[in-house]
Amino acid sequence: MGREAFLATTPEDVDARGWDRVDVLFVTGDAYVDHPSFAMAILGRWLEANGFRVAILAQPDWRSADAWRRFAAPRLFCAVSAGNMDSMINHYTANKKRRNSDAYSPGGRIGLRPDRPTSVYAQRCREAFKGVPVVSGGVEASLRRIAHYDYWSDRVWPSNLVTSKADLLGYGMGEATLLEIARRLDAGDGLGSLRDLSGVAYLLGKNESLPSFPGGLAAGVAAETIELPSFEVVRDDRRAFSAMTRRLHLETNPGNARRLVQRHGDRLLVINPPREPLDQATLDRLHELPYTRRPHPDDGESPPAWETIKDSVQIMRGCFGGCTFCSITMHQGRVIQSRSPGSILGEVQSMASAVDFKGSISDLGGPTANMYRMRCTRPEVEGVCRRLSCVHPKICRLLDTDHAPTLELMRRARQIAGVKRVHIASGIRMDLAAEEPEYLEELAAHHVGGHLKVAPEHASDRVLGLMKKPAVGSFEIFAERFAAASRRAGKEQYLVPYFIASHPGSGVAEMIELAVLLKARGDRPRQVQDFIPAPMDISTSMYWTGLDPMTQKPVESAKGARDRNVQRALLQFFMPENWSTVRDALRRAGREDLIGEGPDCLISSRPPRGGDRGGSRRPGERGGAAGGFRRPSRD
Repeated sequence: MGREAFLATTPEDVDARGWDRVDVLFVTGDAYVDHPSFAMAILGRWLEANGFRVAILAQPDWRSADAWRRFAAPRLFCAVSAGNMDSMINHYTANKKRRNSDAYSPGGRIGLRPDRPTSVYAQRCREAFKGVPVVSGGVEASLRRIAHYDYWSDRVWPSNLVTSKADLLGYGMGEATLLEIARRLDAGDGLGSLRDLSGVAYLLGKNESLPSFPGGLAAGVAAETIELPSFEVVRDDRRAFSAMTRRLHLETNPGNARRLVQRHGDRLLVINPPREPLDQATLDRLHELPYTRRPHPDDGESPPAWETIKDSVQIMRGCFGGCTFCSITMHQGRVIQSRSPGSILGEVQSMASAVDFKGSISDLGGPTANMYRMRCTRPEVEGVCRRLSCVHPKICRLLDTDHAPTLELMRRARQIAGVKRVHIASGIRMDLAAEEPEYLEELAAHHVGGHLKVAPEHASDRVLGLMKKPAVGSFEIFAERFAAASRRAGKEQYLVPYFIASHPGSGVAEMIELAVLLKARGDRPRQVQDFIPAPMDISTSMYWTGLDPMTQKPVESAKGARDRNVQRALLQFFMPENWSTVRDALRRAGREDLIGEGPDCLISSRPPRGGDRGGSRRPGERGGAAGGFRRPSRD
């Protein structure tokens, strides 16, 4: 497949198209993969489909503006994104150690983007193209649009607009925002006129006044502006930071969100209400653009992330779960936006007809596969609701939880010629699935390849409550029903549960509770997820402030490396290298009853042969004889 099938990536590509310059130069920290799961592809294709000339500058050498200067100045603006992930989560583990691979770079190579590239790229755009507007967006800019706690520097940072000096920041999913910006600038509108757009944030100049409430926002939005505590206040006052977090999360419904402002020194940050979710027709069009579904040939090696999703089909976006440690709701929105069955099945047919297709759809899903087409049954209520989760503390009675559309889609997809298998790999909401026997039967019989990934996250109902996850009993019910459905299907299948260590509220006692559950179930997790405080999440506010922002009640967090290592060891109590750490933790907690040779004990009273014998090592420090187990990670 020739490079002409891709979006332009070099000045030579621009010349070959007969253009003197592009309208929009899209600068991204990810390798360019022309697949709708990659932001630069879906945004670039969308702008191109609407008549704009686009070039992708992927992972440029940021140490100078030379890579930028190879292009003529774009006619309208530069669009800047760090990539599909916040760069600091992409680069560093929960222990703040540099990762040894980058899933969004060719061959997994590291070092192809800087830390916090949104600000770096924006600066290079300004150096290369004087006077050309710079618009930032993507996950990193979206989650750092306001004063936020940064785990890696352990301090509160100002809005990304302050550090990047971008003219405008588009937050959330960017298709509608970028297209409207392009159309406005193309029509001759100035940058100032873009401040009436929903889904954007900007900084007022020192001598500028706050404009009247934007007239272009969603109909029915209350003409109100809420002033948040200033950056300087939330930087120094953790209770004020907690209050800011609460207000921010309550103003995320496009139907009733109010404009937010926050002072940063002598400048005023303005955050307009979020955009309305995309309708089905627009979402279909986005996914039906002429993607090659391949990495750009110039890269030589493919990014590991593409290997994971290349044969997947995204059927929806958004999540109404509202988990406090997850950024999906804050970026994609709470309202589920679903593609039509015809559009989805058309994509499956196209994939099945490709000569290199092996017969398996790796995933038919999205953030949560079984939320497809689930919406509030009362649109007038949905438009004014400020509830952060539709399923916690219990499933809202107005939520349509019918799995019939998902079931029909699954059945029709696997009947397409050339399709041998359709997997559901993106995760399911267990409390919803457990109450749908027909869905569970279909899932177990046809859509699980021996293992199904699920995310109960913890065993402590108190911690689960802080996470806005269902009680542990919900996981146990689902596990029993899935096992029964697998037996009826004549299949030996297992759940692969993911759990989080060191989440706020989780202490040694709570991790022992989780270890006891794992022992009783016979689970031995080989992958552990350590809590990483991502910018703007509710759990991050708990971690930084010691308060639940929704209730202002105290919440303890494991912060030191030793305490975090203890929690991780308890989650993998069965590993020989963790023996002394687990023993010491159990003794300190007064749980010597779990040390011994009985069937309910977590560890033996004697150190394992060839494993961890304690000695002079500190609790939580790795060691052991040669040949001991290597502790895997899912940081």
